[in-house]
Amino acid sequence: MSLKTSPRPVAAPPLPPAPQRRRRAARRRALREHMTAYGFLCAAVVIFALFSWWPIIRNVLLGFQEVNFATGNTWVGADNFQKLFNDPLFLTAWKNTGLFTLYALVLGFGVPFLTAVLLNEFRHARAYFRVLVYLPVMLPPVVVALMWKWFYDPGPGLLNEILRTLHLPTSAWLDSSSTSLISLVIVSTWANMGTTTLIYLAALQTIPGELYEAAELDGANIWQRLRHVTIPQTRFVLLVLLLLQIVATMQVFTEPYVMTGGGPEDSTVTVMFLVYRYAFVYNDFGTASALSLLLLIVLGAFSALYLRITRASKE
Repeated sequence: MSLKTSPRPVAAPPLPPAPQRRRRAARRRALREHMTAYGFLCAAVVIFALFSWWPIIRNVLLGFQEVNFATGNTWVGADNFQKLFNDPLFLTAWKNTGLFTLYALVLGFGVPFLTAVLLNEFRHARAYFRVLVYLPVMLPPVVVALMWKWFYDPGPGLLNEILRTLHLPTSAWLDSSSTSLISLVIVSTWANMGTTTLIYLAALQTIPGELYEAAELDGANIWQRLRHVTIPQTRFVLLVLLLLQIVATMQVFTEPYVMTGGGPEDSTVTVMFLVYRYAFVYNDFGTASALSLLLLIVLGAFSALYLRITRASKE
């Protein structure tokens, strides 16, 4: 009679040393974190490609096509651009956009900077004035345009009522081709200066106080301190905001669309307003895409200059 022997227990493989286990666990944890980060990044890239890159590519293609939603698009080459160049409003729109940008740089660039300088001099109620300056930014652009349209009303408008009270001559404001564009610039400046003012104010507060103290000891007045201390210390911020403001003001649309409709006498027809008119009034989406492509090229040049300046500042 044979006796059954129980099998010998198999010895477990030796565990790796504790430091090696910790390194492996750290690598797995880092891999999970990286996969999570890449997952969020891929989702953002896909959404950005669908809602930003693809519309840009589609717009470029439409600029060389005759758009017809019933029978399909037809490739027409440069015919859309030829149609633009033959349109007398093409040069008018670029002229009005250039004038609007120039006026906006004079008002929208200088006024926020001077406002920030004044706010920086305040010692009391500074937070209250910051909120007061930023308040117009929180209003919807259409609401701002409608409110100022009532202000500019040649009859019972607020501005003309004030002028009558002061026994001063009234103005046609939006109803005159000589004052309509500058009136829109005033609205745009008032509505958007809050953000720019706060950026300037943040830049001013980084200037060492010793520089102002030394300038005061040398007998410099407020204008000399502004010229020799404030502007040199904030020149990079001034230049960057200058380029950004050019890019933003060249895309003006809300004010002429809501307040003037491009009039009077086409004096407020801007490039973006002409794009809207081609697309949604004339139903000519191909020519509208061609015009927006030209605007994209111009704004791309300013954007490239902005990137070059910021890169040079970092180096």
